[in-house]
This record gives sequence, C-alpha cells and structure tokens, in this order.
Amino acid sequence: MSSVNANREYKDRLFKFIFGNPEKKEWTLSLYNAMNGSHYTNPEDISFNTIEDAVYMSMKNDVSFLIADTFNFFEHQSSFNPNMPMRMLIYAGMIYDGYTETCDDYHKFSSIQQHAPTPKCVCFYNGLKETEDRTVLKLSDAFTTGSDPDIEVRVTMININYGHNEELLRNCKALKDYSYFVYRVRKNRAAGNNLIKSIDLAISEQPEDSLIKSFLIKNRAEVKNMFITEYDEARHMAQLEEEYREIGLEEGRAEGRVEGRAEGRAEGRAEGRAEGKLQAFVELVKDGFLSISQAAERVNMTVPEFEAVMQTM
Repeated sequence: MSSVNANREYKDRLFKFIFGNPEKKEWTLSLYNAMNGSHYTNPEDISFNTIEDAVYMSMKNDVSFLIADTFNFFEHQSSFNPNMPMRMLIYAGMIYDGYTETCDDYHKFSSIQQHAPTPKCVCFYNGLKETEDRTVLKLSDAFTTGSDPDIEVRVTMININYGHNEELLRNCKALKDYSYFVYRVRKNRAAGNNLIKSIDLAISEQPEDSLIKSFLIKNRAEVKNMFITEYDEARHMAQLEEEYREIGLEEGRAEGRVEGRAEGRAEGRAEGRAEGKLQAFVELVKDGFLSISQAAERVNMTVPEFEAVMQTM
C-alpha cells in the first residue's frame, strides 16, 4: 500500500473524470471521432448512459454513451484484465435492458424485426505490462468447452501508454495529453518523488497547449485522489496476488510432501493457489479496491457464494 491513503469518496477513475464528463463532451466526441474516423462536430449528439451504483448496486462501468446509433462502452484499465469481455457482456445487458424498456419505438414481442443501436466495446489500457497496440479479447476464450458458443463478445483493447498508438493520440488531443500526464507521473515516481509530488510535477509539466492542463489544475484535489486510488489499486492487486501465489505454492508443496505422491503435490499446489487467490480478492474487497460483484466475477463465483466465503476469512 502507498503511504498515502486513498480518499474513499473518489472512486471514479481519472479517465472517466475526463472522458465521461457531461461538461466536457467535446473531449468524448474527439475520442469517438479518432476511434472511428468520423467527423462529428456537435458534442450534444452524445447521450451518456453510464451505469452508476445508484442504479445497479456495486456495478458501474467507466463510460458509455449513445451516438450515431451506436452504444459505445469504454473501459479503462491500469492492469491487464483478460476478463473484460464478460464485464462488457454484463454492462451491455444492463444498457440494452434499459433501452428496450424505455424506447417507445422498440417492441420486444413484435413479430417484426426490431432494430437497436450497434454495440462497440473498447478497453483503454495504460498498465505497465507490455502489450500490443491493439489486442482483441474474446468472450469465447473464457468458455470451458471448445464447442461453438452461441454468445460472443469482442473487446478491442487499445494500449494508450505514451508512445503507443501515436496516430490515435495525435487525432485525439485530450487522450494524448492524458497519456502524457500518466507518463510524467510515472517518470517522476521513478526519479524518487513521492506520489503527491509526482502528480503536482506532472501537472506543471503539461505543455501550455494541453487541453486538460487547466482542468487538472482546477480539479487538482480530485485528480490526486483518483490517481492515488487507481495507483494503489493496481499495485495492491499485483502485490497481493504475488503474495498469495507464493503462499499457495508453499501450501501445495507441504501437502504434496505429506501425501508423498506426485498427484498429491499437484493437487496441493492447485488448491493452495486457488485458496491464495480467493483470499487476495477478499482482502481487495475489504480494503475498498473492488466491489463484491467485481471480486466474485474474478474468481468465477456468484455474489452470494463470495459473500459466504468472506464470512469465513
């Protein structure tokens, strides 16, 4: 954990604060245009429908909006998450459920084909793990059998670390400035500065033509808390998973030695790793970094099952 505690009032990611802000729709529109090669000019064409806790308990996405008859689901990740297609499936289900219930032109029980906005699922990645500029994550990769599934979700994961996807960043100035800000925070941290000073320095190091510089200055306190929360979440997640992976391996070795059989060693390692991973996610929920539903999803459990486990740890 960082020596600076994250303020629990600020749970949104900085990415969402910038690109999901109704007062800054022009930045969202610029990102959409850069992603799709379009040239829309009216920010009011965007209609946000981001899921919030008030609507679905413990479930909210980063940014989703309707424009040009497409539902756009934008997620931001500072750690690699191959489970994003499943999350997108859940988010999309919520959005389309609301759409079919409230749209006067959509009739679920009609014998005539009803039309709905096309979904576009994108994950913007700026973690430290090296990835390709673009990677397609598929829900079918998570299914337990190799048979042809009847449901598929594709998520385009885009590496927005500074120096990657330069054409995209060039076409969306706000995204380029955001990427550079994160880059400067990391550079300042690597130079030995604490996180707070690194953020202050990164704000001051934004070029004068930065679209987001005045926004960062105006909202400096919120920016710090959001960045600290995200920084701690990513680091804490990696630290806990590594710690419990080692615990799992040790438990596996011990059980294997007691059993004295190769099968016992293999089974012990598997059970130990599973137990260690589960405990890691329980700790993340207790520390406020993940919701129960998010943690349950990561360990392939239902929310009631995960809640029951929490009572025993």
